[in-house]
Amino acid sequence: MGFKLFNSHSRSLETFEPIKTPFVGIYICGPTVYGPPHLGHVRGPIVFDVMRRYLKHMGYKTRFVRNITDVGHLVNDADSGDDKLAKQAQLEQVEPMQIAQTYTEKYNWAMRKVNVLAPDIEPRASGHILEQIAMIKQLLDQGYAYEVDGDIYFEVSKYAKTHDYGKLSGRVLEDLMDGAGGEARALDGQDKKKNAVDFALWKKASAEHIMQWESPWGMGYPGWHIECSAMSAKYLGTYFDIHGGGMDLLFPHHEAEIAQSKAACGQDPAKYWVHHNMITINGQKMAKSLNNGITVEDLFTGKSHLLEQAYSPMTLRFFVLQAHYRGTLDFSNAALQASEKGLKRLLEAAELSQSLAPKPTNNYEVQKIEDAILASMNEDMNTPQVIAHLFEAARITNSANGGQIDLNQNNIDKLQYIFKTYAFEVLGILSEEKNDSNMLDGVIQMLLNMRKEAKANKDFALSDKIRDDLSALGLKIKDSREGTTWSK
Repeated sequence: MGFKLFNSHSRSLETFEPIKTPFVGIYICGPTVYGPPHLGHVRGPIVFDVMRRYLKHMGYKTRFVRNITDVGHLVNDADSGDDKLAKQAQLEQVEPMQIAQTYTEKYNWAMRKVNVLAPDIEPRASGHILEQIAMIKQLLDQGYAYEVDGDIYFEVSKYAKTHDYGKLSGRVLEDLMDGAGGEARALDGQDKKKNAVDFALWKKASAEHIMQWESPWGMGYPGWHIECSAMSAKYLGTYFDIHGGGMDLLFPHHEAEIAQSKAACGQDPAKYWVHHNMITINGQKMAKSLNNGITVEDLFTGKSHLLEQAYSPMTLRFFVLQAHYRGTLDFSNAALQASEKGLKRLLEAAELSQSLAPKPTNNYEVQKIEDAILASMNEDMNTPQVIAHLFEAARITNSANGGQIDLNQNNIDKLQYIFKTYAFEVLGILSEEKNDSNMLDGVIQMLLNMRKEAKANKDFALSDKIRDDLSALGLKIKDSREGTTWSK
C-alpha cells in the first residue's frame, strides 16, 4: 500500500515518493510570535506531527524544519503598515526581540503540552537576514524584482509571462490586477509599486523603525514571504519533499514563495504542498471583533467565557485528530466533552489489553484492524477512520475481557501492539497519568537537586526542610554513597 497525500499544487491525491529515499525534507510555516498561542495555532502542528510520526513508522528519515517569524510580517499581511511584533512591543513597552522570545517560549510550551515533537531545526527570520538578502540579489539580477526608493518588489506580471502564477491558490492574475487598481494602491500606501499585485521583498526602514538591518539598498527589513523561501532553501535545499501550512497561507504567502523560489532557483521549492483547514468556534471564524478567541492556556485552565470547563492537552489533541485535516474543525464544549469521554474509553481499553488472559480457542483475527488502520493512514492521513478502528480494537478488548470473544496470545499481542504503535506512537496520544507522572518526577528531582546544592553550601536548615516537606507529602527520601533516591 502506498502512502497518498493530497497535493494542493496539483489538486489531486498523489502517492508519496520521496525525492531521495529514505530521506524526507519537510518545511512547515511556523507562527508569527507576537501573542500567546490560540486554538488556531494548534491544529497544523498536530497534523504535521502525525505525518512526521507516520513517515518515521514507515522507515523514512525526516528533517523537519518549522520556522519562527519574528520580523517582516506586517499587520493584515500587507506590504505597508506596522510590523506585528513591533506593534506589540510598543503596546507592552518592551523590545521586539523580547516579544519574540516570550511568545516563542509560550508557543513551544503549548506544543510540548499537546505532545508535538520539537522540530529538528527551528530557524528565526531575524537570524537569516543574509540569506534573504542573497536571494533578493538573485531576483534583481534575473530581472524579476525592482527597486524603488530603497524598497524591493517582486514583479508578478513579468514572472507570470513565463510561469503559472496563481496555480497553487487558484487565483487568476488578471482578476487580481483588475481588483486592485491605482486608487487601491494609493490608499494602501503602495503607489510606488508597478502593480498592486507586486509584493515586497525588502522594505526601507524609517528612522524610528526598531528592527532594521544593513543591505545594499540601505537600512531596512525583509518582506514576509522571502523569509520562508530563504530558510527552506538553506536547510532543505532548493527542492525538497513537503511544504505544509494552513489553507489561509495559500495566498498570498505560499503563492509568493513558489514565485520567488522558482524565479531565483529555476524550480518549484517543494514536490508536495499540504494544507490543513481552519478551526472555527461554534460555526464562526475566530476574530477579535466577535470576542471568540480561546488561547491554549485558557483551554487548559477553563478561564474563558466560552468554556464550560477546563480541557486536558490530550483531549485537545484527540479532538483535532477526530476530523480529517482538510475539513473544517468546529470547536464547541459539546464536541470537546465527547472527545474527553472517547479518549478515556480508548485509554482504558489500551490499559486493559495488557492484562488479557489468552484462551486456547480463538474466534477473532485482530490483524484486520491493523490492516484497516494502515489503509486509512495511507489514504491521505484519515485520522478519524484510524480512531474508529482503534475504537474497534477497544471493543474487542472489552469483549475478550468479558468472555464474549476468545483470543489467543498472538492476537492479544497484536492488540497491545496496535494501541502502542498507532494510538501512542503514530497519533501521539499519551495517558494523562503519564503526563502528570513525568511532571511530578521532574519537580521532585528538581527539589532533590536543590537539597543537594543546599548541603554542599552547608545550608543544612534548607536541606532538612526540603526532606521534611517531601516526607510530609508521603515521599521517602534515602541518602547513600551513590546519591539520593526517593520512593512513595
